[in-house]
Amino acid sequence: MVLNRESAWALLTEYTQNPNLIKHALAVEAAMRAYARKFGEDEEKWGITGLLHDFDYEKWPSPEDHPRRGAEILRGLGYPEDVVYAILSHADYLGLPRKSPMDKCLYACDELCGFITAVALVRPTKSIHDVDVRTVKKKLKEKAFAKGVNREDVRRGIEELGVDPDEHISFVIGAMQGVAKELGLEGEPGAEER
Repeated sequence: MVLNRESAWALLTEYTQNPNLIKHALAVEAAMRAYARKFGEDEEKWGITGLLHDFDYEKWPSPEDHPRRGAEILRGLGYPEDVVYAILSHADYLGLPRKSPMDKCLYACDELCGFITAVALVRPTKSIHDVDVRTVKKKLKEKAFAKGVNREDVRRGIEELGVDPDEHISFVIGAMQGVAKELGLEGEPGAEER
């Protein structure tokens, strides 16, 4: 199978209607593409892996189904096994070791992208351009903030990837800034004056 972003997008939007889940997929795709460029890997493959990592979640959110149902669909469509495995291994509860750099990047970017989005949305401007490492780290310490984000997953992802936490957070913020418009995080004009 030749990986094609257009067909991956069609698959995502066939199974996912929730705009926030679609934006999350776009954020993780952007981070994965940026890391693929940094590591000299296949940008299309890594980006599509990020785009599709949760495509089945809206229909089958339970741990019994997600991401297993998605993996079955991807295999049926002929997606490469390393893409399917990376998607499966991002779910800790399946107990699959993350072996490849792509597996580790997906895991390290997934929860962090969601958290950075939450940080951007509480900024007065609602802009990803007003998010910095210091703010993200401060918010990570606030247990009541974005309670759905597992801080241990964020920590473990950084550790498994073997990168400096500040550099990783900065890198993911930068990747997301590149798709700010698609994420709805460009900001609100004049919000900083309110």
